[in-house]
Amino acid sequence: MSRWLKNVFFLCGKEFKSLFSDLTLLILIIYMFTVALVTVANLPTTEVKNASVGIVDHDHSALSYRLKDALLKPYFKKVEHISQEQIDDLMDNGNFTFIIDIPPNYQQDILAGHNPTVQILIDATAMTQASIGSSYITQIFTGEVNRFLKTTNSPTPIKTAVNVLYNPNYSSKWFMGAVQTVGNLNLLTMLLVGAAIIRERERGTIEHLLIMPVRSSEIAVAKVLANGLVLFVVAMLSLKFVVQGYLAIPITNSSIWLFGLGVIIFIFSIASLGILLAVFAPTMPQFGLLCLPVYMVMYMLSGTMSPLENMPQIAQYLTQFSPTTILGSYAKDVLFRGAGLNMVWDDLVKMAALGALFLGIALMQFKSMLSKQG
Repeated sequence: MSRWLKNVFFLCGKEFKSLFSDLTLLILIIYMFTVALVTVANLPTTEVKNASVGIVDHDHSALSYRLKDALLKPYFKKVEHISQEQIDDLMDNGNFTFIIDIPPNYQQDILAGHNPTVQILIDATAMTQASIGSSYITQIFTGEVNRFLKTTNSPTPIKTAVNVLYNPNYSSKWFMGAVQTVGNLNLLTMLLVGAAIIRERERGTIEHLLIMPVRSSEIAVAKVLANGLVLFVVAMLSLKFVVQGYLAIPITNSSIWLFGLGVIIFIFSIASLGILLAVFAPTMPQFGLLCLPVYMVMYMLSGTMSPLENMPQIAQYLTQFSPTTILGSYAKDVLFRGAGLNMVWDDLVKMAALGALFLGIALMQFKSMLSKQG
């Protein structure tokens, strides 16, 4: 074991030297976590589609069922009935974007000419969807009440009482600035670790490794550790000085460090995937052609650029096995909702399991590649 660690240590030193001698990669890393991050943070976000809605119906009247049935696709998913006691946990865990609370005797009060109100609880993590979605619900409910009373001037059934816990100015960059770190980290981790494998093959240094008393696991782990450490440091500095500092997004230091724990496991998972892709691609152009589509699919379906609810059902299911999707959800819970380790530990376990699977397959293929090279 001590010999294994010693070999990994010296191989890491070789990887650091190789990385820091490549000026183009260094500039790319710095650019992706500074200029590119700020640019994307200021882009507009997406519209409402397949938003998740829960309803607490204390009235169970014809009108309350009518209001529920008025929330239709493609704007909203099928409305789910929940209990009053479930509200806090479901909102904290991000299960619903909207929870509607219809009070007792709602239909009776409407018919009596009173002005009862419906409460809407909103998860405004994705602030554009939350803002537009609440307007949709208000308009839909107003129309349904008018049709129920056969009038055109009934009072608005929803009285908005806003209590903003995050993002008081509804700035899209507060959301995009943080989650863009996930996408940049995904791309650079695959590129750097995969490119390190390809460089060994194109420069012929793989032959030198073959005559050394090192194992395939030592070579692979060294590349993950060296490149992963650089990306982890840059990502954390970016989160601290660009996201929290320049973009003025109020992320607590405790949330940053808990997010950093997720970043470490995510880097391990994606780096393992990068090694696996590099083993299958013998040249750098082929690796690029293989890496970029994989990255695009993982990132576009991760829920960081657009809500998962906007995607086809099969895509929503398959993307749950992507480390990028898991880290995106983890980032929202930790950075935006202030979730603790007791609420997000399962995301860490999932990413670690996927990383172990990728690395196991990569090591078997990598060992086979080294044997063929020998």
